[in-house]
Amino acid sequence: MRLRSLPVWLVPSTVTLLVTLVGLDSAQPWRDELATWSAATRGLTGLFRLTGTIDAASAPYYLLMHAWSTVAGDSVAALRLPSALAMATTAGLTALLGQRLWDVRVGTLAGLLFAVLPGTSRYGQEARPYAVASALAVLSTLLLVDALRRPARRRWVGYAAATTAVGLTHLVALTLLAAQALAVLTRTGGVRAATGPDDGDRAGGSGRRRVSPVWSWLVALVPVALAVVPVALVARGQRARQLDWVDAARPGDLAALATGVAQSGVVGGVLLGLAALGAARAGRRGLLPLSCVLAPVLLLFLAGLVVPLWVPRYLVFVVPFGCLLAGTALASTRLPAALAVVVLTGLLGLPDQAALRRTHEWPRSATVDYRAVAEIVASGRRPGDAVVYSPRDSWFFLDLGLRYHLGDRTPRDALLVEEAQRRGDLWAAECDRPAECLAGADRVWLVRAGRRADPLAGVPGAKGDALRDGFTVAEVWPRPGITLALLTRRG
Repeated sequence: MRLRSLPVWLVPSTVTLLVTLVGLDSAQPWRDELATWSAATRGLTGLFRLTGTIDAASAPYYLLMHAWSTVAGDSVAALRLPSALAMATTAGLTALLGQRLWDVRVGTLAGLLFAVLPGTSRYGQEARPYAVASALAVLSTLLLVDALRRPARRRWVGYAAATTAVGLTHLVALTLLAAQALAVLTRTGGVRAATGPDDGDRAGGSGRRRVSPVWSWLVALVPVALAVVPVALVARGQRARQLDWVDAARPGDLAALATGVAQSGVVGGVLLGLAALGAARAGRRGLLPLSCVLAPVLLLFLAGLVVPLWVPRYLVFVVPFGCLLAGTALASTRLPAALAVVVLTGLLGLPDQAALRRTHEWPRSATVDYRAVAEIVASGRRPGDAVVYSPRDSWFFLDLGLRYHLGDRTPRDALLVEEAQRRGDLWAAECDRPAECLAGADRVWLVRAGRRADPLAGVPGAKGDALRDGFTVAEVWPRPGITLALLTRRG
């Protein structure tokens, strides 16, 4: 079989999958993935209770992961495999969209460039919805192009289904609708209607009046609104709690976006430069992918100036469209030279590829080493030991990190009075009289966020008083981002 007879999506998808599977479980789950694990491993009742309290925007993804983990388990590799498959799908769909808008060469080069980006591996190795949202965003746009070129009811139904899935997976990705609206209104950039009757027109009779694409698009958005608006309203009420760690957007954030989504400063710069060159060369043909990059970025940035919403990883779904623009620039040169640029980009990203397989935190120096702490506890625990976390209600998820790695071997949670699952929350409730709750413990493992020379100092409130009055520090293990101390009862 000759290479050019292969489907355009096959090589980019295969390369992406192979790259993403390398070291899939090397980096330990970070805090966001621990939240996914906590949600996905609950029963359906507990999961619905959780999303009614916090993180409603992720409820469909959590349902997907609940079903997946029931079958595949909750190992690191199992939790991340759906994202790896989604990124491989994204690369293939990007190649298909490039073929629709330009030709096979543009599609293939765009898909291959996407495959070698460190950000593709980073979010393809994370148990969060960004990879799935990226695949659905490109699929929605591809189906829109097909529906505009050859209008038919089944194509608009497919577009409506894909766009609904986009919104349910990642609300921010619906900012793509602004770019898609432009494509519908202008029908430029490779999305002009094809000449000749469509199969749907033939089925309905040659005398059927062609429906306006604007009207068809608006009708297709009805099920999107019906499905997504209720989720968005619930998520809006949870925003203050869900995003209390996000700052207002600043002008410098735009300059840092390419680095954030590419997970590499140098590779982000190469991608940005190639995309800008491609946009200039493509002219009106590049309007759709260009607007699919600019509209979400600008809309989220403007919203972030008023409401804290600006998080670079929320915009990972625009990267395939940037790769399409870069693909047009690469396609203007000879194929060997274009492939050499793709390979060089991959080589430039190798240090970041290696780093992201050590830790998923950004910056890389912000690692929280739950696994190291769990190993120390596992090797030193005795019957009757207890564990205390400080802080308990933070986004570090200290208790989830220890439980993920230790499971049933986790020491008794001395201050626990109501589990997070029962509360319908990501955080458990603690005893309001810590001295009494700690009365039966002679040894306590204290897990603290950050590096602490004196782990008992700074533990707030009655919890800190009870620990300082009743225990002394026997040993301390400082680890990246976390401190473990063994406390023993005063004599």
